[in-house]
Amino acid sequence: RVDKLVEPEIDLMDAQGKPQKLEVFDKSVNRPPETPVAVAPKVEAQKPIPKDSFSKRLFNFYDKQYKKLMIIPLAILLISIILIGLQVAATGTFINKDVTLKGGVTLTTTQGSGVDAVAIQNSLRSQFPTKDISVREISAAQNSGLIIVSDIDGTNKQELNSFISATEKTVGFKLTDQNYNVEVMGPSLGESFFKETLIALLVAFILMSIVVMIYFRMLIPSLIVILCVLSDLIVTLAVVNLVGIRVGTAGIAAFLMLVGYSVDTDVLLTTRVLKRKEGVVMDRVMSSVKTGLMMTATTISALIIGLIFSPSDVIRQIMWIVLIGLFADMLFTWIQNVGILRYYLERKSQ
Repeated sequence: RVDKLVEPEIDLMDAQGKPQKLEVFDKSVNRPPETPVAVAPKVEAQKPIPKDSFSKRLFNFYDKQYKKLMIIPLAILLISIILIGLQVAATGTFINKDVTLKGGVTLTTTQGSGVDAVAIQNSLRSQFPTKDISVREISAAQNSGLIIVSDIDGTNKQELNSFISATEKTVGFKLTDQNYNVEVMGPSLGESFFKETLIALLVAFILMSIVVMIYFRMLIPSLIVILCVLSDLIVTLAVVNLVGIRVGTAGIAAFLMLVGYSVDTDVLLTTRVLKRKEGVVMDRVMSSVKTGLMMTATTISALIIGLIFSPSDVIRQIMWIVLIGLFADMLFTWIQNVGILRYYLERKSQ
């Protein structure tokens, strides 16, 4: 049975005489009219927008917000000045001095190894509440014992004998000429040492400033470097006082070292920004940041290793002060110095 009968195509001619073809279908077959199918335009898959990396966002923030960032070192500097002022008001001096700078007594005994140094220190402080007393245990291959340091007046025989007697009772054994010795630093001699070390620090700072001025031969960039070094010293001093580090002659030497470390990174930055001409200012700044942070990181690593393994309190005091100063130097060099220097160059180019 045939459901659909299709007649052969019939050639027709239209009015213009052009041939036409006509298909004839069986009317009994219901054929729905063909409807055009809308074809959706081909849409390419949208590529995800890549997000900036953390370092890129940090760089953009550092580049665009440098003026606002300068508020941070400025606030820290003002707080440090206030803390030093409070220190002067409370103690009469801007620094916590140890025996080598203010005078006192250092008692060293070759006995007492293994005793509780903290308990001895607390006991002596309770007996001499107005005095600054510190006790530490020493252990070496040949000498072991205790070092007891106090700011009592060693030139006063009665006060000295009272302190030795109290120490003898506290440590629990008799002090004889064979097992202990006493070093006395008079207050006038300690004050003399303090003044001399301050003069040495001041002379070093002045000479550093002169060298910077001669090297750059530009007033504003030179003053920026000097301000950064001065800020570094002020903040370091405030932190040292805050954490209770007692500074001796070795500590003053650490501040002298800090002057050199601070000016080193500042001169590196200022030289590359002012004297190099390739790239924009931020390219030269970032080049300086990479070199300067690498230098600081290697120094900090050496200081931390020294703090871990060095048994000498003098060396540890130096390393603590320089370590604090290096962290302050990163803040003032790469935020304060960079910000003021960029602002200076922008104003100069207008």
